[in-house]
Order: sequence, then C-alpha cells, then structure tokens
Amino acid sequence: MRSLLTSNDEVNCLCSVYVKVHSFQGYVVIAVCDEELLGKVLNEKDICFNVSEKFFKGLKMTVEDAIDLIRNADTANLIGVRIVNKAIEEKLVHPEAVTNIAGIPHAQIVKL
Repeated sequence: MRSLLTSNDEVNCLCSVYVKVHSFQGYVVIAVCDEELLGKVLNEKDICFNVSEKFFKGLKMTVEDAIDLIRNADTANLIGVRIVNKAIEEKLVHPEAVTNIAGIPHAQIVKL
C-alpha cells in the first residue's frame, strides 16, 4: 500500500508523543499525550480536560520509547489514540479502564 505521506516531518508527527516525567521523593508520574493534542482543551458534557503544556510537554519521542518509561513509573496519565492503544496492546491498560473524552481515549495507570 502506497503511503500518502510526503515528508519525514509528517511521519514523525504521526508517531510522536510528548512525555513529561514528574517526580517527588522517589515517586514517579509520567504524563503522555499524542503530539497533536498538546495545548488542546477537550470538552464533553461536564468534563473539561486540558492537555496542558505545563503537565504534558516534556520530551518528544516515539510511542515505543514512551511505553518503556511508563513501565518504570509509579503512575501514568495517558491521553490520545496512539499512546492509549499501545498501552492496551502492551497489557499496561485494560481496555475497559479507558474513558473517552470528546472521542479521545484517556487512561491512568496506578501501581500499588
């Protein structure tokens, strides 16, 4: 199948996520969003989810690299089709634990 993409930048855009590591006293929280969601506000009924740069904008990386970081985190907050689907595929998130906000999948991982 022929790709409709015309440049490496477009390819990178289609597989990149932003990952920010928050740590406090040895406790690690990873925030991950699909690249195109950064800075957006998702509204649905009484839910308003701000994909804020302050919380989510860290390093830009592949979904696979983000998954490696998530595996070592105490908690993860995930928003976006690519990152949530990969977390499900890797058995880090149960599909029934995913919520959708304005059609965008969101999941949280908490290790006890």
